[in-house]
Amino acid sequence: MFNHIFNSQTKTVTFAAFLLAVSGLISRLLGLFRDRLLAGRFGAGQELDIYFAAFRIPDFVYGVVIVGGITAAFLPVFSEYFEKSPKIAVELTNNVLNCFLILLILVCGFLAIFTPFIIDFIAPGFSAQSKALTVTLTRIMFLSPIFFGLSSIFSGILQYFNRFLTYAIAPILYNLGIIFGILFLVPIFGVFGLAYGVILGSFLHLLVQIPAAKISGFKYRAVFNFHYPGLKKIFKLMIPRTIATAATNLNLIIITAIASTLTVGSITIFNFSNNLQYVPVGLIGIPFAISSFPVLSRNWANGKKEKFFKNLSSTIGQTLYFIIPISFLIFLLRAQIVRLILGTGQFGWWETRLTAASLGLFCFGIFANSLVPLVSRAFFAVHDTKTPALIGVASIGANIILSLLFTFWLKSGNIFQVFFANVLSLGDVGDIEIIGLPLALSLAVLIQLFLLLIFLYQKIGDFNLKSILVSLAKILLATLLMLIFSYLVRQIIANFVNMQTFLGIFIQTFVSGLVGILVYFFVTLLLKSPEIKDLKLAILKQFAKTAYDESEIT
Repeated sequence: MFNHIFNSQTKTVTFAAFLLAVSGLISRLLGLFRDRLLAGRFGAGQELDIYFAAFRIPDFVYGVVIVGGITAAFLPVFSEYFEKSPKIAVELTNNVLNCFLILLILVCGFLAIFTPFIIDFIAPGFSAQSKALTVTLTRIMFLSPIFFGLSSIFSGILQYFNRFLTYAIAPILYNLGIIFGILFLVPIFGVFGLAYGVILGSFLHLLVQIPAAKISGFKYRAVFNFHYPGLKKIFKLMIPRTIATAATNLNLIIITAIASTLTVGSITIFNFSNNLQYVPVGLIGIPFAISSFPVLSRNWANGKKEKFFKNLSSTIGQTLYFIIPISFLIFLLRAQIVRLILGTGQFGWWETRLTAASLGLFCFGIFANSLVPLVSRAFFAVHDTKTPALIGVASIGANIILSLLFTFWLKSGNIFQVFFANVLSLGDVGDIEIIGLPLALSLAVLIQLFLLLIFLYQKIGDFNLKSILVSLAKILLATLLMLIFSYLVRQIIANFVNMQTFLGIFIQTFVSGLVGILVYFFVTLLLKSPEIKDLKLAILKQFAKTAYDESEIT
C-alpha cells in the first residue's frame, strides 16, 4: 500500500500543482528549521563561514549544469521520443543517464583537483588553515551534484508520467538529510557532519525517485553513445539556459569572496539573510513564472500577441499584488523574523541585528527577484535566450562594482556609513560592512529587471504597461495603509507580552502581520484591484476544470 501511494499518478493538473505547492512550502519551512539548527549549533562564526564557502562550488555545478541545463532540456526531448516509441525513449534515457554520469564525474573530479586554487578565489580572506578545511569539505560535497544530476533525469520521467507525489517528496528528503547531519553527524564528525548530511540528502533525493521511474517503464542498460541524436539535442538546448543561470551563481561566488575578507561570520550572515528573502521569491515569484511559461509560449507560437500581452501583464500584476506587501511586512518585522528563526544557541545579539539589517536591505529587491524569472521567460517564449543572458552578465558587473564600493564606504565613519547605521539601528554594532553586500545585490537585481523590461518593450512593443502601473499605484497605496496598521499593532502588543521570550515575539509578529494582511486585502477590495478579479476567475476556472477532468477520468 505504501509503495502504491508513493508511486501513484496525479490525475489532474490542479492536484499536481497543489502537491508541488505543498512540497515547496514544506521544503522552505524545513530550510528555515535547518538554518535555525545551524545558527544554534555554530553561531555566525568561522565554521559556518567555511561550510557556506565550501558549498559554493558544488552548488554552482548544480545550479548551472543541472538546474540550468539537464532539468530544462531533458523533458522536452524525452516527450518527443516517447511520442515516437516508448522503447527509444528508454534508450534515450539510458544514454543521457550514463553520459551525464560520466560528464559529471569528470567535471567534479577536475574541479576537485583544482579546488585549492578555486578556494583561493572564493575565500581570499580565509587563513591557510580555514582554506585547507574549506578545500576538504568542498571535495566531499562534490558528490552531491553527481547524485542531483542523475536525480534530475528521473525527475523528468516522473513529470512526464504525472507521478508528482514522489517528485514532490524528493526535495523534502534532501532537507531532512541535512537536518539529520546537523542533529546526529555533527556531534560525531564536527563540521564534516554538515557535508555528510548534504551527501545523504542528495542521495535520498535520487533514491526515492528510482522505484517510480521503474514502474513508469524505465529499465537500466549500460549504453554510452555521445553521438546519439537526442543527446546532442539536449546539449544544444542546454547552452543558452546554462549561460543565463551561470550569472546568478557567479554573483553568489563573488559575494562569498568579498565576504571572506570582512569580519568573521559575514558569509554566514549573508547566507542566512539571503535564504530568508528567497522564501517569498520561491513561494510566489518562481511559481508564477513557471506556470505562465507554457501559456506565453503557446500564445506567441500561435500568433496571439494580444493574449500574450494580456497574460504577461496580468501575471506581472498578480506577482506584484502578492510580493510587494509581503516584502514590506518582512522589512517591518525583520528583527522579529530573525529572532524567531535564528535567535537560539550560539547565534548572538549582534549577529541577529546584522542579519535583520541585511534582510531589510534584501527586501527592496525581493519584488525584482520575483519578476526577473517571469520576464526572462517572456523572452524565452519569443525565442530570445540571448538578451536575458547578456543582461544577466551585465548584472554581475554591476554587483561586483557596487559590492566593492559599498563595503569600502561602510568601513569608514563617513556620511554613507553613518546614514545606514542610523537607519538600521546599527550604531553600536561596530563593523557593518557586510550590509553592503545585500544592498549591492538588491540594486543589481533592480538594474537587471529594469533592463529586461526596457529590452522586452523594444522587442515586442507595449505589453499593457499602463494597466500594470495603475495596478501598482493601488498596490502601493494599500501597502502604505497596511504598514501603518501593522506598525501600530506591533508597538501596542510589545507593551502586553514579554519580548524576551519566543512566545512573546511570535504573538507580536503573528498578530501585527495578520492585521496588516487583512487591511491590505480590504483596501485592495475597496480600490477594486484587478488582481482580485483575476484571482476569483482563476479559482472558478480551476474548480470547473477540475470537475471536468475528474468526470472525464471516471
